[in-house]
Amino acid sequence: MIGEKDIYYLVDKRVLPEVFLKTMEVKEILKKGEATTIQEAVEIVGMSRSAYYKYKDSIMPFNEVSKGRIITFTLLLEHTSGVLSRILNEIAKVKGSILTMNQSIPLHGLANVTISFETMELSVEIEELIKALEYIEGVKKIEIVGRE
Repeated sequence: MIGEKDIYYLVDKRVLPEVFLKTMEVKEILKKGEATTIQEAVEIVGMSRSAYYKYKDSIMPFNEVSKGRIITFTLLLEHTSGVLSRILNEIAKVKGSILTMNQSIPLHGLANVTISFETMELSVEIEELIKALEYIEGVKKIEIVGRE
């Protein structure tokens, strides 16, 4: 065992075992009010109550964990005038508070940029922000590399 601190991983939902996906479905059904009890919700998705209780505190949407936190993105950008400015404007538009930013010297027309920002006041989900940033012309790649 590494230590007493919990260790968290960011995992693509496509590789998760079905029990985790069903656990999230139950949570969503309860949140939307489509069922009034856990028993009703687990019956809808076809899982046992004991499995739900076993995993319910171990899985949650990334956006729930990231609220009020610091997120660090790394981006690969074309070395074109205004690309970084549009990224910073998009983050500001959704009320992300930039803490640090570092840009490498462009090589072969591409630059690596790392941006850390607070998400406490974020007006959209992280996934929505990532999609908006991906649509900015000149953004070649974006990844979440850290979360505090």
